[in-house]
Amino acid sequence: QVQLVVSGGGSVQAGGSLRLSCAASGLFFNTNSMAWFRQGAGKEREFVSAITYYGGNILYYADFVKGRFTMTRDDANKLSLQMNSLVPEDTTVYYCAAKDGTIATEVVDYNYWGQGTQVTVSS
Repeated sequence: QVQLVVSGGGSVQAGGSLRLSCAASGLFFNTNSMAWFRQGAGKEREFVSAITYYGGNILYYADFVKGRFTMTRDDANKLSLQMNSLVPEDTTVYYCAAKDGTIATEVVDYNYWGQGTQVTVSS
């Protein structure tokens, strides 16, 4: 059974940094993808970043995080998101997601989800 456990999050002032981590179990080792999404109250869940564990470890970022966030994957089961230069607009709940197979950027394509973790950035 696939399980995702999320850690990290917290509160920082604008310009600060936070690091989120996600540990997965039960994924198909050679063909899977993991991603970060975020969702504020009353808003749709939106894509943040995604990474594969095959074919060169292809990595995608949403435009609003490029140059500020860095996603890394140590192996098939561990994922992290280093968030720098945080702004109040980054305040929301962040989710780790996973799927068996090719990389995707849509919520509907991911069938495994971890619990949300709150990120709060004060001005």
